[in-house]
Amino acid sequence: MRLFWSLVVVVACAGVSTAEEWPQWLGPKRDGVWRDTGLVDKFPKGGPKVLWRVPIGVGYAGPAVANGKVFVTGYTPGAGKKLPEGGFAKGRFAGTEHVTCRDAATGKQLWTTEYPVEYTISYAAGPRCTPTVDGDFVYTLGAMGDLKCLSAADGKEVWSKNFIKDYESGLPVWGFAAHPLVDGNKLICLAGGSNDRLVIAFDKKTGKELWAAETCGGDFGYSPPMVYEFGGTRQLVIWHTKAVVGLNPDTGKRLWRVDFEARYALTAPTPRKVGDDGLFVTSFYNGSMLLKVGADKATVVWKSKAKGEKPDQTTDLSSIMCTPVVDGDYIYGVCSYGQLRCIEARTGKRVWESMQATRGALTPAKVAAEPEPAERERWSLAFLVPHEDRCFLFNEQGDLIIAKLSPKGYEEIDRAHVIDPTNTMAGNGRLVVWMHPAFADKCVFVRNDKELVCLSLAK
Repeated sequence: MRLFWSLVVVVACAGVSTAEEWPQWLGPKRDGVWRDTGLVDKFPKGGPKVLWRVPIGVGYAGPAVANGKVFVTGYTPGAGKKLPEGGFAKGRFAGTEHVTCRDAATGKQLWTTEYPVEYTISYAAGPRCTPTVDGDFVYTLGAMGDLKCLSAADGKEVWSKNFIKDYESGLPVWGFAAHPLVDGNKLICLAGGSNDRLVIAFDKKTGKELWAAETCGGDFGYSPPMVYEFGGTRQLVIWHTKAVVGLNPDTGKRLWRVDFEARYALTAPTPRKVGDDGLFVTSFYNGSMLLKVGADKATVVWKSKAKGEKPDQTTDLSSIMCTPVVDGDYIYGVCSYGQLRCIEARTGKRVWESMQATRGALTPAKVAAEPEPAERERWSLAFLVPHEDRCFLFNEQGDLIIAKLSPKGYEEIDRAHVIDPTNTMAGNGRLVVWMHPAFADKCVFVRNDKELVCLSLAK
């Protein structure tokens, strides 16, 4: 996989840690690339060595790793309470959300802090957002809009907000899921507040509101804020349910807007920069769009012409949760029913697709016997993390895969089962693990609804 990182580099958040760590969503530069060295070419017999495993509460949030510590959030149902039966079960589910810090080398718990919460959302099985570690602080966002700034040393609360109570935010159907972004002295959040408070920038040390901007009405989506440079100008990219907008990250002033209404508010994958002036977004129902962005304007280069959500109705990329990878002139991502696809970045034309990465427990013999599965699971996924000339993929069955992705196709090098799927929210007896791992210190950190596991990927 020939990765031209100069084309996908995020204008990094000040204060975010070194490349060997994973201090926030999508890693140090928030671009999903792992830059560690001295890693295995193939897994040892029996899979990667487990360094430690510890119990954990339920949740979708991946861990963050920084300064020799692992930070992870979770949820515990109240006494005598159970998780809902299925993702769309209605009701009130009382319990506690918690933030836990552990020693990255041993898994030993250093501290934990918790607070009461009552879930009234769909897929009510824990927080969604990866913690954001910045210097002495760790920032977390719970599924019901509890924003916390905690001391990374002992977990004591420095400041907090609740988006619903403090900003009259609407509650997203699937909970708050847009990972907060540290940019200089600011913590930028998709808060969903009323009165032009869709996006809020807080002083990261005090919680003081520095600026607020934008409104969209109704459900506002799940895609995290990103800062990129276009036309020599640093821009805060916000993708909400009505449009993609570019803002001045220091003031919140709008630079441009392109309408792109998302059906069922499914704006989840992170917007990706393509080359010097491209911006790519993808959604489950609406498909994809590429914008050409300048200092103060953006125009549509191409937009999906999908006829529906089914695999034979989509032409380019229709992702629901997985953030795509940009490699020069090509984009790789997982589509609506588990199809790993390669598309041409500048045209949206599909180059190839493969189902191997999203299928569990595969062997060469099984692939030869059934190259394409008879049944395709809706919302099946795998998270892609480029490393040098290859890619690590983690699928919902708990398999970690090493593969090469190129315009020629998908070349699987090795795979190992590293954790069992435990989440029941997908329904119909299907168990999944919908969680983005952390890759740091030559290890991979994975979690399900029962445990957090650290496995060595060192040579």
